[in-house]
Amino acid sequence: MYLRRRACCRIVGDDDGGVLFTPEQYEAYKKKVIPQRMENRLFVSWVSPSGIECKMIGPETMCFCRHRYRQHKTDLEKIPETRPIKVACSIKGCGCKSYEYVPLNGSRTIKCRCKHFADVHAERAPHKCKSIGCDCRSFYSSYTCGCGDPTYSHSMIIETKEERAARGRPIGNAVPYQAMGGLTGFSSLADGYMRLDDSGIGVPSREFLEKPIGPDDHPFLRMYKGFQNLSVEGSSGDVGHLVRKQTTEEEDMAFFEKRYQERLKQEKEKARERAQKVLASKRERANADRARAKTAQSSKIGAKK
Repeated sequence: MYLRRRACCRIVGDDDGGVLFTPEQYEAYKKKVIPQRMENRLFVSWVSPSGIECKMIGPETMCFCRHRYRQHKTDLEKIPETRPIKVACSIKGCGCKSYEYVPLNGSRTIKCRCKHFADVHAERAPHKCKSIGCDCRSFYSSYTCGCGDPTYSHSMIIETKEERAARGRPIGNAVPYQAMGGLTGFSSLADGYMRLDDSGIGVPSREFLEKPIGPDDHPFLRMYKGFQNLSVEGSSGDVGHLVRKQTTEEEDMAFFEKRYQERLKQEKEKARERAQKVLASKRERANADRARAKTAQSSKIGAKK
């Protein structure tokens, strides 16, 4: 019973107005909206200039207007022909004309260059600051995303299933749930720079994992490709020359142990040199003190005579 209730909530959302549907109303509702969601689902993502989908928008993801994505008009009877597609907020009195993601810094929204949080700005673009005495005309934040690019360089992409498939992006399986946005699986909940499995449908096949790393792979994999065949020791045995050479784990550990022992020997020699310098300095001070004492004693004897 609990699972059926949870599934019902994920399908209906807030469309029942807080009053539970009767079985007849629920069946009529499903017949109306589920075919629309299967055919006219919108995939929403927040994308960096390098093409990484840093945030896949889900039903609970907050908009700039401080309402969740499921509180926007996501069920479409027909896909609009105009681009970009607008997903307006369905909350009465909200001025949001289309969903727009804003990152969080901890539990709060990020700050604008005017030093005010995003929720102090207007819902409608360009998001004028509403703080009294502030002349900020548009929200502009230099907050850096995990991908390394600033927030202002990112863009929202709202696309259909066909448009997303044409871009070579995963579309997952058709689901009847409300406002799924860009979520295609559990990995879609992670930030883009940590998401190695874009599809979100589980562990890839063995053939996929063992295929060569190419230009379409994740940036971390492309970066690792240039280092996977490097050795820390050259073919002639000289340290510091990096060449492409396969080495075993034992050889690498032996090399690092050798370097560690050399460093210990150098540290001991430096400590011995410092001790010798300190000892020599003490001897010089002692000799100088004796010389001064002898001079002072000679002066006293001469004064008595």
